[in-house]
Amino acid sequence: MEILWAPWRMKYILGPKPDSCIFCIEKNTPDEHYDEEHGILYRGKRVFVVMNKFPYNNGHLLVVPYRHTADFSSLDLEESAECMHVMQRCVAILVKSLHPDGVNVGLNLGEAAGAGVRQHLHFHLVPRWNGDSSFMPVCGDVRIMPQLLSEAYHVLKPHFDALLKSEKA
Repeated sequence: MEILWAPWRMKYILGPKPDSCIFCIEKNTPDEHYDEEHGILYRGKRVFVVMNKFPYNNGHLLVVPYRHTADFSSLDLEESAECMHVMQRCVAILVKSLHPDGVNVGLNLGEAAGAGVRQHLHFHLVPRWNGDSSFMPVCGDVRIMPQLLSEAYHVLKPHFDALLKSEKA
């Protein structure tokens, strides 16, 4: 049997879990100088975009409302509209920059539905390529990531900067 090492996963599995919400910690980062370190690609009025630190696939993004809530129905119209608008822009950026064959967009509400961070809702955008669901995740419970998170950040960040510039104009 061949062994594929994924030591970065152990940090997530055994690492300390913060007492406070990870998304509230990230959104309250003092200034944009820490965005790269936290994987924050975009800060809107009501939502922000952050790279998933433990992605399902390369380029896995999260769209997160600033307001701390696990209740999907509690989003007001402005929050809902901005979430949808930003998710549409994220899909366009992923398609333009990473050239996936498709993109999964989803929301897991509650632990039973697969929410890893159940106390603060967040939307997943996962680029997909034909053939990316190989035998590795199915049989070996292993994902193969073809690009470092830091490299993916630098591929995606200019597109989010352009988005922010165009929205301010």
